[in-house]
Amino acid sequence: MQVDILTPESKLFSGEASSVILPGISGDFELLENHAPVIAALKKGTIVLTSKEGKKNVEIEDGFVECIQNKVSVLIGGGSVN
Repeated sequence: MQVDILTPESKLFSGEASSVILPGISGDFELLENHAPVIAALKKGTIVLTSKEGKKNVEIEDGFVECIQNKVSVLIGGGSVN
């Protein structure tokens, strides 16, 4: 699925991923291919992306995620990729 992680200033990540684990307000949750549509608020924590190249971690302060038809858009106030 296509994943884009955006801040107001830049694009932190754009690419394909097989799994995305996100820090939701009520706890962590995972998005996989063909996931049902979802919009959720995010809290401070780590986004874990799994792709063919391996795992990437993105530290965030807060934000929102939208998942529709295998396209995941994450909008955050700020963050860093590890």
